[in-house]
Amino acid sequence: MKHTYHIHGMTCNGCRAHVEATLSKVENVLKASVNFEKAEATIEMESHIPIERFQDALKKDGGNYSIHRLGEHHHAKEEKDKQPKGKGTGVFYCPMHCEGDKTYNKPGDCPVCGMDLVEEQNLSTTSSEQWTCPMHPEVVKDQSGACPICGMDLVPMEADISAEEKTYKKLLKKFKLALIFTLPVFLITMSEMLTNNPLNEIMEQKYWNWIQFALSIPVVFYATWMFFERAYRSIKTWNLNMFTLIGIGAGVAWLFSVFGMFFPNIFPSQFQTESGAVHVYFEAATVILTLVLLGQLLEARAHSKTNSAVKELLKLAPNKAIKVVDGKDVEVSIDAIELYDILKVKPGDKIPVDGEVIEGDTTIDESMITGEPIPVNKTVNDKVSSGTINGNQSFLMKAEKVGGDTLLSQIIHMVNNASRSRAPIQNLADKVSGYFVPIVVVISVLTFVVWAIWGPEPVYVYAFVNAIAVLIIACPCALGLATPMSVMVGVGKGAQNGVLIKNAEALEKMDKVTTLIVDKTGTITEGKPSVEKVGSFDDGLTENDILNYIVSLNRNSEHPLAEATVSYGKEQNADILKSDDFSAVTGKGVEGTINNKKVALGNPKMMDYANAAISSEMAEAAKTYQKQGKTVSYLSIDKTVIGYVVIGDKIKETSAKAIKKLQEKGIEVLMLTGDNHDTAQAVASALNLADFKASMLPEDKLREVDKLQGKGKVVAMAGDGINDAPALAKSDIGIAMGTGTSVAIESAMITLVKGDLDGIVKAKNLSHVVMKNIKQNLFFALVYNTLGIPIAAGVLFPFFGILLSPMIAALAMSFSSVSVIGNALRLRNKKI
Repeated sequence: MKHTYHIHGMTCNGCRAHVEATLSKVENVLKASVNFEKAEATIEMESHIPIERFQDALKKDGGNYSIHRLGEHHHAKEEKDKQPKGKGTGVFYCPMHCEGDKTYNKPGDCPVCGMDLVEEQNLSTTSSEQWTCPMHPEVVKDQSGACPICGMDLVPMEADISAEEKTYKKLLKKFKLALIFTLPVFLITMSEMLTNNPLNEIMEQKYWNWIQFALSIPVVFYATWMFFERAYRSIKTWNLNMFTLIGIGAGVAWLFSVFGMFFPNIFPSQFQTESGAVHVYFEAATVILTLVLLGQLLEARAHSKTNSAVKELLKLAPNKAIKVVDGKDVEVSIDAIELYDILKVKPGDKIPVDGEVIEGDTTIDESMITGEPIPVNKTVNDKVSSGTINGNQSFLMKAEKVGGDTLLSQIIHMVNNASRSRAPIQNLADKVSGYFVPIVVVISVLTFVVWAIWGPEPVYVYAFVNAIAVLIIACPCALGLATPMSVMVGVGKGAQNGVLIKNAEALEKMDKVTTLIVDKTGTITEGKPSVEKVGSFDDGLTENDILNYIVSLNRNSEHPLAEATVSYGKEQNADILKSDDFSAVTGKGVEGTINNKKVALGNPKMMDYANAAISSEMAEAAKTYQKQGKTVSYLSIDKTVIGYVVIGDKIKETSAKAIKKLQEKGIEVLMLTGDNHDTAQAVASALNLADFKASMLPEDKLREVDKLQGKGKVVAMAGDGINDAPALAKSDIGIAMGTGTSVAIESAMITLVKGDLDGIVKAKNLSHVVMKNIKQNLFFALVYNTLGIPIAAGVLFPFFGILLSPMIAALAMSFSSVSVIGNALRLRNKKI
């Protein structure tokens, strides 16, 4: 037997392999294979195994993953999906993506680079407010009321703070403590520069050294001990990183000082003061460590801003909704909404889930998802999305997608995944970082040797201080953060403007695109029939009279072309006349009786059927539209043709402007369509497109992409249908219209929520500003290290007498990472 199930909780390929291994171990399972992209497990078994056995196996394995029957996963009420807003998902990742898209299930630091792991924002987008008793905290309810134990009113529970906020508060507490103990150490040392040091009048220098030693212990062994733990781990695993250099530099300075106090006689006289005490470097060690801690603190705060786009999207999801039950309005939690529930949305309320309007008309602000500021009119049968804001009219809707299946949830999921992905340009930084730390350690040793041989007196003091400065100033983190920070902010910026990026590679490739292939139907055009013209052949009847007859007859038909005329009639406020004896004639049209007159509507065959003659003038007028690939239907009353309606696939208002902007950017735009040549030529002429191809099958589109790539072109393909999926997958960058099929969206690297070509212009602009920002970051990081390390080594000393204190080096190193993040944050204010 073979069964397929949905797997919930996987975040990377490591999770996929783990789930696959766990399920394979279940007794009587022949083979288990897990598809990460689809979140599905296919299990072959000798005989039927109850799903509960698989659920138990995953639960015993730690409970991070769960298994469900297909179609049931959004009903699973798992603890992980119940977290209050502001908490995250419990999934952590390295901001430098050292191990690709690998994630962790608890906070800590990256085993490769040592940086604090960042928590992914909550994908559930639901937030159940809970209530508790002040006297009996064990009482937790989903709604307000009285405590069942003591009768007191329940009070709202405060949502737990997120992991990143906890990290920030922990670092802030440690920084304050480090500062309290470091400042006295710094002042004691600085007083030695005074001619008449007042501290020497209180006690000798060697005793002040002991005080410095005592004050440094809380800084080294509590506030910044994590840096030494990371340094030790990095050396043990040979994943050398920034903390390796800090650990060695600050550790050597502190240990040197300790040995100098306990065994002063083993050191050369150069290190000793007039009183015989060894000159200690407790202030260098503590100031370096405190400044690095400050850098980590600022970094933690900046990190929280880089994913602010996701946080803003999360805020869109309301906590409550009004459910209509037996004609009554009942306020329920978002978690309680199920498929096909009827919900009432009041003026100004946020729409709780994705669905369809079943009663009422309104306008909806969709700017937070599409980036378009103008509210959209919605009426019966129109789709609405969760998180968008209702205008000034109430309406009823039917829930069609709930929980993790809503558009808002999918956008957040896509943004989170894209934020964790790696751009190819990051490979350069990774290669440099791989050799960076060993080279810096070698330079530090060489610095000591050179100063010890050729430096001025006291040579060993100069050699020691400059070697430490080299270790401290080097910052591999600035290199490592250069790409991921820009990608994270850029992906969030795109999501706020209706451009969903699948991964970081898409941004890099989009910036290099030279040729754009666009499908016609649904991409350039609306992709659905719409009335373009209504005409009259009878001087006694206006176009409105003709429309009244057409709408009155067609409202009984279910044909797509008939629906298009009825929709147009509503827009034009057409009068509905009473029609009887309606019948549809297959392949020809429809007929009925209106005002006791025989009315027929359809193609020339329908007119023959109704014994209504089409004159040559009428046929000639219709031919003009038919050459453009449009459908012309004739209207006859009592065997006389009196009018016509032209139905076509309307070109989207934004298509012409968008294509012009893309051409101005030097992108060659090519239209490929499955439609006939006349229709394609008419659309191409309207858009000033020089290049188009008609009657293209999916394999023809695929071959065209291949052919262009063979000429060295970087090809982007924009489409919305299943027939576009092969070409989307083959192109360098596939762009799907969010209004299209899920197959097309799955095959694409970029999805446009609104589904028009203006989104491609935004995607192109976004990719350009993000890649420019990444290059700025890489340039800054490389230049900083290229200049900083030689200056710390003392190359300016022979010419200008300039040396860099290890404390200044620590300050520069801390702010180099923060400045890279700060530059990435500038993307939030860019207009695309």
